[in-house]
This record gives sequence, C-alpha cells and structure tokens, in this order.
Amino acid sequence: MTEMLVIIAASLLLAWPLGLYLARVMRGTPMKVDVLFHWIEKPLYRVFGVDPSRSMSWRGYVLAFVLSNVVVAVLTQAVFMTQAWLPLNPDQIPNMRWDTALHTMISFLTNTNQQHYSGQAQLSYLSQMTGITGLQVVTPMMGLALAVATLRALFSRAPQAAATGTGDDRQVAVGNYYVDVVRLCVRFLLPLCLVWTLLLTSQGVPSTMTGGPQATPIDASAGLAEQKLPLGPVAAMVAAKQLGANGGGWYGPNSSFPLENPTPVSNALEILGILLVPMAVIFMIGAFTGRRRFGVLVFSCMLGMSLLSTGAMMWSEGHSASAATPLLMEGKEVRFGADGTALWAAVTTQVSNGSVNGMHDSLAPLSGGIAMVNMLVSAIWGGIGCGLQQFIVYLLLGVFLAGLMTGRTPELFGRKLETPQVRLLALLVLLQPITLLVFTAITLAVPGLAGTSNPGFHGISQVFYEYVSAYANNGSGFEGLGDATLWWNLSCSLVLLLGRFPLLIIPLVVAAQLAAKRQAPESAGSLQIETPTFALTLVSVIVILTVLQFMPALVLGPIADHLSLGLH
Repeated sequence: MTEMLVIIAASLLLAWPLGLYLARVMRGTPMKVDVLFHWIEKPLYRVFGVDPSRSMSWRGYVLAFVLSNVVVAVLTQAVFMTQAWLPLNPDQIPNMRWDTALHTMISFLTNTNQQHYSGQAQLSYLSQMTGITGLQVVTPMMGLALAVATLRALFSRAPQAAATGTGDDRQVAVGNYYVDVVRLCVRFLLPLCLVWTLLLTSQGVPSTMTGGPQATPIDASAGLAEQKLPLGPVAAMVAAKQLGANGGGWYGPNSSFPLENPTPVSNALEILGILLVPMAVIFMIGAFTGRRRFGVLVFSCMLGMSLLSTGAMMWSEGHSASAATPLLMEGKEVRFGADGTALWAAVTTQVSNGSVNGMHDSLAPLSGGIAMVNMLVSAIWGGIGCGLQQFIVYLLLGVFLAGLMTGRTPELFGRKLETPQVRLLALLVLLQPITLLVFTAITLAVPGLAGTSNPGFHGISQVFYEYVSAYANNGSGFEGLGDATLWWNLSCSLVLLLGRFPLLIIPLVVAAQLAAKRQAPESAGSLQIETPTFALTLVSVIVILTVLQFMPALVLGPIADHLSLGLH
C-alpha cells in the first residue's frame, strides 16, 4: 500500500507542472525554447506542405488524421514484410508472416501494442526502431491531438452561431492537425523519452546497436550447447512504451524480463512513466480551456476511480481468500511480489498501457476481473487522448440523463444536446458490447478457434480479456492464450480498429456540432456539471454502462473462476 501511495503522489507532483507546460504548448504560447523547436519544426512543415497558421474544420482535421494513419500503415507493413532484406538485422530475423505483420501494424498504429509475437525473436532492430518505437511516439500524439481539437470545439463557437443560432459546424476551427502532432512530438513526448531513456540506461536496461553475445548455459541438462542473448536499443523503446501509454515490450515477457526491468528503481520509473502523461493531460484541461473547475471535475472522477480500482486489485491479489494459495505466485516476479504485480496490473489497465511486470493470466481470478473492468471503463485515466475522449462521451451521456431526470433540455456549457448528438453517442455506447460479446461468442462457440490453455471458466476469461484489451487499446493479455493464429490476428485487427477510430472521431464531431449552436447564457436553471453531485452521477453512469451491461460475461468468467477456486 505504501508503494501505491508513493507512486501516485510522485506522479501527481510531476504531472502538474508538465500539464501546465502542455497547455502552453497547445495554446501556442511564446516560450524561450521556441528558437530551438522552430529550427526542428519548420523543415517538417515544409516537407508536409503545411501552413502552420491555417486552422482546420473538424472535417479537414479528421481527413488529415485518417490520411496520416493510412500512410504510416503502408510504410510499417512494408518494413515488417521485408525486414529480412533490410539493414540493422544482425540476428538474421526472417520476414514476418503476413497476418502477424498485419495485426502488429494495426496494433501499434492504434496505440494498443497487443503482441501476438515475441519481439526479440521475430523483429529486426530496424523493425523495432521504426515500425514499433516510431509508432509508439507518433500514434499517442495523434490521439492527443484529436482530444485537444475536441476541447477547442467544446469551448468555441462558429462565427455566425451567436447571431442566427443556426451555425454551420464547418465554420468551427479546431486547429491544425499537422501542427498539433508535430508540436506534441517535438516539444513534449520526445524530450520526455530522452530523459527516461537515460534514466533506464543508468539502471542497466540495454542500449546498444550490436548483436547479442553467445553464452554457455550453466545447466547442461537443458540440452543447449550455447544460447544467444538478445540485446538492442531496448531503453529507448521502454521509455516510449511507458510514457506513450503503449505497452509493447522489446522482449516477449515485457517488463517482467530482467533486461527490460532490471532493478527496483527501473520498476518504479516504469510505473511512474505509465501514469505521468495521462495525468498531465488531465492537468492540462483547466489551463488550456480556462475552466479550472471543469478540470477539477475530470481529475477528481478519475482519481477516485483509480484509487478504488487499485485498492481492490491489491486486496484481491495479496489479501483475499484466494490469495492464500501459493499457486498464485506462478507467473509473477519474486523480485516484485504480489503487491508490486497488483499495483502494476491496476495502473497498466487503468491507463490503456498494457505493459506487465508479471503475467496477468496468473492473477487471482477477481484481479483479472478488475483488470477487465478497468479496460471496459477505459477512462479511469485512459490512453493518451483516448481516455479524455471516452470521458467526454460519458460526460455528454451524463448531461443527457441528468436533463431527462430534471425535466430540462440537456445542455452543456449553454449549448443544447439534441437528437443528432445523442444518436452519435448511442452508436459508441452500442458498439462496445456488440463488438466484444459477438466476437467472444463466436470464438468460444467454434471448436479450435479459441486456443485457450484452460477449458473451464478461466478459458472464458482468456478469450473475453483478449478482445476487451484490443477494444480498449490496452494490449495486455492472458498469456495462456494461443493467439498467434490467423483467426486471432484478423479478428483482433478488426476489434482494434473499431475501438480506436470511432472513439477518437465521434466526440470531435459532436463537439463541433455543439460549437456551431447558439450559446445561451448560464443561469440558475442551467445544469451545473462542476459539482460533487454531478460527479457522483457521472461515475454512476460509467458503472452502469460498463460493469452492469457486461455482468453476465464477468460472472461466467472471473467471478465463476473465483468461486470454483474456493470450492477446491
């Protein structure tokens, strides 16, 4: 428990000034470091053919987002499929199979990092540095750019809306997509990654371009005359995977592997890296929008859910009845123990990070259920950009339901929430259960598709967890699952896309539509959202839309698994 409080306190202390800096970056506030960053940014704008002073409508912003993703997808797929013939491949890694390459590309394109491969054995240094680490830097900043554009729309209006009340959402300026992404990468994430890379390297995380050495195993009975130790520029990737809410590891066992997480200090740095940027994004809201009470609302809801989730995870893993069996230490690093594993598991699923320092398949059944709930909510802190977008969806739904309960037309910041906006929100609400439950049902119903290592209730959890993780852009998994198959690669690829792009785009569309409406002055009759009462209402809406609608799946999986374990 002490470790949890120290990590959260340290994250808050570092995230607050970082969030204020992020707000200044996205507002374009002049700073002393502009001379240095302009020297880097201006050539990039010329390459992209971008006028940094020109803003975009939501349509232009979304089109630029989609086109940039298509270009990155094609280039990354090409690298994975031809890596055997490209340089920086000292270990002679062959080309990836097409379906594994496709899933890997989509997984990292969507900032999910769900891995159906083992990096040190199936990817060259070039693939790791460009297709993996490169996307770990760019894709979270793409998501954050969409979230910032949504905030701009929520707190702005079209020029003619005030006069006529019939504003066109095409008149709402939401910023320049290319400028936002370049500024976020150059001024924010890359400097952070450089600092974290140096700190991790100092703890012994490999940072080399040479091939790994050959070693003779001590135990000759293993049947290996010699073993190749995989190295590489690991520290840079680990920094990007943690700070960018990515989670994909250089090594298959991720941060439970000693080379990727060698010391208690590196373990603390990596947990801190998971929380730092998502928290900074929340601290950014008040300074960026000028409504600090709104930022406090978002922060208090997320922090409350985070503390509740983390406390429940650590109790389930270390102090519940099922935690008494020594079998639960299987799959966990004895260096970190049950509490250290539980803390990481809670944080990584709250943030859509997905990295692990112990195998989630080995968690106590209720701990696995808590991890699933964290990902179903996807807004406790959430992914970078995605978490804020998901929270805005819950916020708009909470405003709609509160309006119905009080007999008023729902409105947010003086703008009415009407049928077109509610329809788009309903689409997002229905998309999650339809996607997750349909794919889970098909996989469990057709013999040979699931590839589970457990035929009982835990097998249901393995399948459901994999799809929940993909949809939530998390990437962690119950690693007893045989997921390196054609079915898992293709079905998860579709789930990855459905969980990423609608969630980023639809809240921006709704915000632009609201911005185009006449803004009525707030009065005593207006719904006050920046209050403890509305915060409680909002959290209740989140619980209803996640825990309750997925209760049958949770009962058949982790809850039944917990009860069956108690019977034995």
